[in-house]
Amino acid sequence: MSQVHPGDVTPVHDLIGIGFGPSNVAMAIAISEHNARTGSQEAVTAHFFEQQPRFGWHRGMLIDDATMQVSFLKDLVTLRNPTSEFSFLCYLKSKGRLVDFINHKNLFPLRVEFHDYFEWAAAQVDDMVSYGHEVVGVSPVVRDGAVEYMDVTVRSGEGLEVHRARNLVIGTGLRPLMPEGVERGDRVWHNSELLSKVAGLEGTSPSRFVVVGAGQSAAENVQYLHRLFPEAEICAVFSRYGYSPADDSSFANRIFDPEAVDQYFTAPDETKRKLMAYHGNTNYAVVDMDLIDDLYRQAYQEKVLGIERLRFLNVSRLVGVEETSEKVQADVKSLVTGEETALDADVVVFATGYSPVDPLGLLGQVADRCLRDDEGRVRVERDYRIATDSDLRCGIYLQGGTEHTHGITSSLLSNTAIRVGEILDSLLDRGVKSASDEARPVADGAGSTVR
Repeated sequence: MSQVHPGDVTPVHDLIGIGFGPSNVAMAIAISEHNARTGSQEAVTAHFFEQQPRFGWHRGMLIDDATMQVSFLKDLVTLRNPTSEFSFLCYLKSKGRLVDFINHKNLFPLRVEFHDYFEWAAAQVDDMVSYGHEVVGVSPVVRDGAVEYMDVTVRSGEGLEVHRARNLVIGTGLRPLMPEGVERGDRVWHNSELLSKVAGLEGTSPSRFVVVGAGQSAAENVQYLHRLFPEAEICAVFSRYGYSPADDSSFANRIFDPEAVDQYFTAPDETKRKLMAYHGNTNYAVVDMDLIDDLYRQAYQEKVLGIERLRFLNVSRLVGVEETSEKVQADVKSLVTGEETALDADVVVFATGYSPVDPLGLLGQVADRCLRDDEGRVRVERDYRIATDSDLRCGIYLQGGTEHTHGITSSLLSNTAIRVGEILDSLLDRGVKSASDEARPVADGAGSTVR
């Protein structure tokens, strides 16, 4: 913890962002548009730090024919500002594909195309981000007994830097989730790394893959591997009887509406639990119906032809994985009979989802000032600001990790544009102050750099 003394001239950012995925790209765009609209006197000074060397969003899952599960109108800006120059439609215009896309008559772009849109948008605000910079800690800066600022320590190839902020916005995304006791290896993958790992199999002739999971990613992995390796057997393992279709009906999709966040936030805890139970099948462990039909059609065709490469081990679960340099053995247990089957495979792919990152993990002593509810979860206000004790005058905002307070859209694209607008409004309503001087390096006696 450091103290602010009279005469300190360290430049202060109004906002520092941790991570630069789609949510914080949208945040940077919202700030850029605000600054362009209001001029320098009311400008919000912001900078973002991203540990990746360049923008990337689930690159390992950009299968060439996989489509988005969200309308292109739920891009980074449209629901907040339909006239924005950062919209997906403006991206299409810049690429010369606007008319082609309209003729396509489809609300759901290819995932690889939407990723390219994200890259295009991020490039337009790249003066607000430092790539290859990992935030490794946050410490409070105290004035008159209250935390006035936060010092953010960042590690890059040039060493450590310290940057001072009045507010933080944390958008560190999700982390791949593996079953307890299972570690990733050369032959044991998480689906988030599928494409990079598959590239390493070039020139080989794998004979069997095992894919664990019942959601969209699992089904996409099964279809992709089946197509890519025409001699290999693909075994899908899941505890359900079959893939469950996603509920993307118009009424059910209201759970993703901005108004649904207000309703969820104010609902009693019991109602929150019921809503998640009712509508979890809009997003979790479900598969697009078209993909289910395609896989069933392929499996039936193989049965007719007598060459069955697609195997569905349903009502089963993986109970053991043993990897060697030559293969990996997957032990699959039937939930009906209890019988176990040992499958020798070249690769086991776990499409077992993601877990949220602890939003307080980087905050150090600042975390001690953040409040929690009776279940130990971070308390979050409606404006996505963490509830803190009164002596913490800085704002800490979350983009993700708020499902318990804000509902199913916490880490989804559906509400991103609205969410960043609400965070920006909160900053402005709370009287965020713009630094009078552009953030410049200032020598810190410890040999680091304050920016």
